Amino acid sequence: MLRRLPPRLRRILLAYTINELGTWFGYVALALGVYDHTHSAIATAGLFVARGLLPALLAPVLVARIEHSRRQGGFAWLYLTQAALTAGLAGLLWHFWMPGVLILVTLDGIIAVAATALIRASTARVAIETSDPDHAERGEGSMNDAAGDAQRRANANLNLSFMFALAVGPAIGGVLVRAVGGPIALLVDATTFVACAALLVGLHTHVDEGAEVSIRERLVAAVQHIWQVPQLRALLLTEAVAIVFFASVEPVEVIYAKATLHAGALGYGLLLAAWGAGAAVGAFMFTLAVQRPLASMLRSGTLLVGLAYLGFAAAPTLAVACVAAIIGGIGNGVQWPSLISAVQQLTPPRLHGRLMAAVGSLNALCPAIGFALGGTLVVISSTRGAMVVAGVVATLATLAFVRLPLGELRSGSASKAEHAVEPELARTAP
Repeated sequence: MLRRLPPRLRRILLAYTINELGTWFGYVALALGVYDHTHSAIATAGLFVARGLLPALLAPVLVARIEHSRRQGGFAWLYLTQAALTAGLAGLLWHFWMPGVLILVTLDGIIAVAATALIRASTARVAIETSDPDHAERGEGSMNDAAGDAQRRANANLNLSFMFALAVGPAIGGVLVRAVGGPIALLVDATTFVACAALLVGLHTHVDEGAEVSIRERLVAAVQHIWQVPQLRALLLTEAVAIVFFASVEPVEVIYAKATLHAGALGYGLLLAAWGAGAAVGAFMFTLAVQRPLASMLRSGTLLVGLAYLGFAAAPTLAVACVAAIIGGIGNGVQWPSLISAVQQLTPPRLHGRLMAAVGSLNALCPAIGFALGGTLVVISSTRGAMVVAGVVATLATLAFVRLPLGELRSGSASKAEHAVEPELARTAP
C-alpha cells in the first residue's frame, strides 16, 4: 500500500510514524520518571492533565494562526520547538522540578495537538491534489472517485502508522528507560522531532480563504460548521463523554503495572505495547471494512474498550492483563479511525485542519478530566477499583453510540453529508 502513495505522501507518512514512535518514548519516560520521583498517583495524573487541559483550548488557535500565515516551514518550526522542549524535559528529569515539568509538558502538548491536526489535514489535501490536479478549479464539492479513493488510502496508512507506533513504541520506551534512564529516552525523543522537521520542511500549511479572513474568523467558521451539522455535533459530544472514561485508566496503568502486578517499568511498557498491538489489528480491520456503517464500528470499538478495562480489574497476572489489553486495543483501533472518518466526511476540505484540531482538543481536554478522575479513584479505592468504574461506564457508553444519526456514513464512502452542508457553510462563514 505504501508504494502506491506519491512521494510527498510517503514523506508525510514517514515523518508521522517517526514522530509517534518518539512521542511514546517520551510518554513512557515522563510517566515513569514522575512516579519514581513522587510516588504519587495525583502527581502522575497531574502530568497527563497538564498535557491536555491548556493544549485543548489553545491548539485550535495555533492551527488557525499557522493556516493563516503564508510563511514557509510551518511544520519544521513546530517540530524544532518540540525538540527543544523535550530536551528541556530531559534536563528536568535529571534535576527534578515538578512545576517546570508541568510547564514544558503544557507547551509541548499545545504544539503536539496542532501538529497532528495539520498532518491529518495536509495528508487529505495532498492526496486530493496528487490524484485530481483539477480539483481546486472545480471547487470543494466536486471530488472525483479517484481523489476520494486516494484520500481514503492515505488516511488508512496514517491510521496504521499511528497504531504501529502504539504497538511498538511503548515497549521500546520501556526498554530505553530501563537501559539508559528517562532523561536519555527523552533526548532520543528530541532527535525524532528534528528528523520530522527535516522531512516536512517544504510542506506548506497555508489555507487560502481570502486576504481579509482573520484568525478569529477562521475559528468562528469552524464553530459555525459544528453548530450547523447536527450529526457532527452529536458525534463530538458523545465521543467526549466516552473519552473521559477511556482516559481515566491511563495514569492508573503506571501504578497498576508497578505496584499491583509488580511488573516494573518493562511490564508497564509491555502492557502498553499489547494494547498497541491490538490497536494495529483493529486499524487493519478498519481498512478492510470499507462498507461497514461507521455507527456500528463506533459501538463495537467502544464495547471492546470497556470490556478490556473490566479484564484489567480481574487480571491476576501481567499475561492476563496483556490479553485484555489486546482486546481493548482492537476496540481502540476500530473506534478512533471511525471517529476521524466520520468527522472528515461531515466537513468540507478547507475546514479539515480546524476540525482535526477540534478533535485533537477533544482528545486532550477530555483525557485531562479523565486523568484527574482516575487519580482520584485510585486514592479513594484502588487501581482495580478504578478499572472497574472505567470499564462499567465505558461499556455503558456503547448505548449512547446506538442513538447516533450516522446511518448513511460508511468507512469507505464519499462524503454525501459534506456536500449537503457546503452551501449552508458558504452562506454563513465569514
